Amino acid sequence: MHFTPTGSSWINRVERWFGYLTDQLIRRGVHKSVQALEKDIRDWMDQWNDDPKPFVWTKTAEEILESDR
Repeated sequence: MHFTPTGSSWINRVERWFGYLTDQLIRRGVHKSVQALEKDIRDWMDQWNDDPKPFVWTKTAEEILESDR
């Protein structure tokens, strides 16, 4: 059996990636149309994929379990 800490599922990583995209591009940008926004997102994703960086969990399983109580 393998212990999977709360908050380490793949969906949380996807949510974190979208949060990073939102913080880095969408909130800081000015997009005059949906097409401009879509192009900016695709450009940002291409740039991200050129030098991807994994998200690193910094809490231990014990810290995560303690925060849920």
